[in-house]
Amino acid sequence: MILVLVDHDLGELDPLSLRALTAAGKLSGDVQAVVIGAIGESSTNLADIVGEYGASTLHVAKHSGLTDYTPAASGRALAQLVEKLKPEAVLAAGSPRGNEQLAHLATILDLPMAAECSVISLSKSPELPHSVTRARWAANLLEDAYVHSDLLIATVLAFSVEAEPLPDRHAAKVEIFEPVLEASDLLVRVLSRGGESSKGGVTLADAKVIVSGGRGVGGPEGFAQLEELAGLLGGAVGCSRVVTSAGWRPHAEQVGQTGTKVAPDLYIAAGISGAMQHIAGCKNSKTIVVINTDPEAPIMAYADYAVIGDLHQVIPALTAAIREMKG
Repeated sequence: MILVLVDHDLGELDPLSLRALTAAGKLSGDVQAVVIGAIGESSTNLADIVGEYGASTLHVAKHSGLTDYTPAASGRALAQLVEKLKPEAVLAAGSPRGNEQLAHLATILDLPMAAECSVISLSKSPELPHSVTRARWAANLLEDAYVHSDLLIATVLAFSVEAEPLPDRHAAKVEIFEPVLEASDLLVRVLSRGGESSKGGVTLADAKVIVSGGRGVGGPEGFAQLEELAGLLGGAVGCSRVVTSAGWRPHAEQVGQTGTKVAPDLYIAAGISGAMQHIAGCKNSKTIVVINTDPEAPIMAYADYAVIGDLHQVIPALTAAIREMKG
């Protein structure tokens, strides 16, 4: 049996978790899911969803301290569930949160963890190790590795597997369990939320179109034209790390290795040079359009289409053309 951590944000499912469920289903016919933290009235809905993607059971960890994201407590809860279920492997999405929670699990169990795996092969014999192919150096290098442990703890590289619903599946059976947590497990947790997260709208992870800006935008006021274009295209605004470091945009909009990894139908990169860390976050986009004054910018190597020019001239012209086309 394979246990899959289904991550969520206050009950809103992380779509990458569906890819992890699909990856688990390719390895075993017995897949179960676990969700940790406050999900409100969403357990029934989540049971329907994870069942559609192959999970027979949804284990729900409930505890008064699990009111929001608590990575160490997640690891503790997972460790107790693993002790009970004895799975062959524990998988999660290769997101920052997925990697963090499974890292805590591995630490508690004193076992190795393989992160960002694009290929996973479970050992057929207790004497042989598991094998994985994992992304290194912002996915610019793929490493074949052996994992010497009875239990494989691994995360699935974002967008390396397509989420595939299965035909004629029923809702997963819901089983509640109450983990025993220590005070130290709850030292790091989300206490409150506010600011940009309350604005709503399409998120980077869900957006089919992303208009992303870098240092070349010039400052926070320059993103107004990117917001206008994204709005016309029904998309979201993204940015590079240098932009969030400068305080021009919130970290929630950062695309990259230390931000959000995205795979939209269209990614427009305006004024972004294309550092390796940023490319790691956007290279799975179906079409990449680059707007830059520098024809030698590193991001040009990944562009399907490139416009060599000043974004402050190109973006308004593109916006005007789209408005005219829409009438």
